[in-house]
Amino acid sequence: MNALVEAAVAAGYGVASALVPVVNAEAYAVLAGQRAGTAVVAVVALALGQTAGKLLLFEAARRGTGRLARRLARRHRSSRARARAARWAEPIRRWLAGRRTGLPTVFVSAAAGVPPLAVVSVAAGTAGLRQWEFAVVCFAGRLIRFAVLALPAALA
Repeated sequence: MNALVEAAVAAGYGVASALVPVVNAEAYAVLAGQRAGTAVVAVVALALGQTAGKLLLFEAARRGTGRLARRLARRHRSSRARARAARWAEPIRRWLAGRRTGLPTVFVSAAAGVPPLAVVSVAAGTAGLRQWEFAVVCFAGRLIRFAVLALPAALA
């Protein structure tokens, strides 16, 4: 497979895996590492695709924050459930809104997978983190994660 086709397939797979949890980007990275000629291209394209998919989640959360809050407020929730949700949501939102805490959290999530990047992407979008900062940090973390996964197969 030539490098351009590999890049397109890897980027598409990355977007799909960012949006559909059962599509595993890590497995693709390991398999891409076995093709030594295009491993680097595949890892970079996979990281770009994942970042693009997570940006879709980020933007959907950012633009839908007001609508989601109104919809949840209309639901018949007990006051205890509302208090519990508020008790957890606001500290997480404040944590991710700060550059000193939000960006490292996104990076660790993107590189290590804990906390799950899908959840962090949505929370960061509602917290008001800057889009370009989120994208750069997410890409760096994903690139490191996929490179570490592909490296043993590439060296074997």
